[in-house]
Amino acid sequence: MKNLLLTTTFAMALSVPAFAAGTHGDGHGDDKAAEQAAMMIGMPGDQAGVTRTIEVTMRETDDGEMLFEPRSLDIAKGETVRFDVVNKGALEHEFVIDTMMGNAEHKKAMAEMEMEHDDPNSVRLDTGAAGEVIWTFTNAGTFEFACLIPGHYESGMHGPISVGEQMAQADVEYTTGTIKKVDAKAGKVTIIHGPLVKLDMPAMTMVFRADAAMIDSMSEGQEIEFVADRVEGKLTVTEIK
Repeated sequence: MKNLLLTTTFAMALSVPAFAAGTHGDGHGDDKAAEQAAMMIGMPGDQAGVTRTIEVTMRETDDGEMLFEPRSLDIAKGETVRFDVVNKGALEHEFVIDTMMGNAEHKKAMAEMEMEHDDPNSVRLDTGAAGEVIWTFTNAGTFEFACLIPGHYESGMHGPISVGEQMAQADVEYTTGTIKKVDAKAGKVTIIHGPLVKLDMPAMTMVFRADAAMIDSMSEGQEIEFVADRVEGKLTVTEIK
């Protein structure tokens, strides 16, 4: 009788399906949000908690290289960052943030079967499309952003994310300025500003590019602190506070 009970229990155990939450497409279960929150790199953020916005461009070059701009990211531990991602290339691309090991595992899985990310730490975009990822970086360390579509990582689409214990903004030179004109349709803003140290430019009045989210938060006469850089050769406001 004892042996019969043990045999029956073992058979029932084998008959119970094993469930494992995946990281792509339909593999997700009800615990998806909890799993994402436990990621080493951090957890999904929300719009109200965003501390800065970083514009990320995905594209290809004439010589076949695929790349992100910027090519590396410096984040402070505890920051909630909104990544405004734009695909300016001729191919479909994705922006995924994870540990290097996590990206390597996902890249291998994607090479073995057709799948598509559907996670809060990623966005996949057709050519000409735009999207966003809002993420809170709760842990310090070196992580990675990448495109895991087969062949894209190998063509250059990856870069490091350095998350520091101290405020990464300490290394960022903010410039004060006053908004003179906002041209939302053209995605441009005219700013009367102080010296742009990083760009070795004196105080003057200049026209800058800016993403739609930034443009929406700007108004004529508004005093701001901002960071500017050259993005694809155009002077662009990349951060604002």
